[in-house]
Amino acid sequence: MNDPACISFRRMAMDDLPLMHRWLQTPHVLEWWWGGVAPSCEAVAEKYGPRIRGDEPTDCYFILSAEQPIGYIQTYMIRDHPEYAALVDTDANAAGVDLFIGEAEYLHKEFGSHILRAFLRAIIFGAGDATSCVIGPSEANRIAIRAYEKAGFRYFKTVPSPNEPTPEYLMRITRADMLGR
Repeated sequence: MNDPACISFRRMAMDDLPLMHRWLQTPHVLEWWWGGVAPSCEAVAEKYGPRIRGDEPTDCYFILSAEQPIGYIQTYMIRDHPEYAALVDTDANAAGVDLFIGEAEYLHKEFGSHILRAFLRAIIFGAGDATSCVIGPSEANRIAIRAYEKAGFRYFKTVPSPNEPTPEYLMRITRADMLGR
């Protein structure tokens, strides 16, 4: 069950919204997502529905372990979000990535770094034209920062986050860094 080699991804579907809602109610996810306020079912559908339908430029995936959903990961081209792109100020073909592990039994078992490396290989650098990837945990989220470092991300810069109470501790990895590992 807890074998990092069994990690895969599948596109999120509308039928996945109840599970997403459940995960967004858990304390370990809420600590870093949705500003700590548990969203309603309607709010989850309003935010993720347009992404699932392709109406917004963010690609949503479920993280699977042995084909069972254990978390959420999303990617987007930073240039598609002009306000954020101005803050980040990185290369034109930079992707962004965000994730959480929803199932508590997968926490603190080094899954985060395995998930990120697999996602970078398969999706961001494997299927896309991204030349780099940026992730922006809260600077207070030391556990996530350590997992991202293990995946090969390095500190890039700290920027204010318009939707969060604390700044983002931006970390970056390039295609060359990833493929050279």
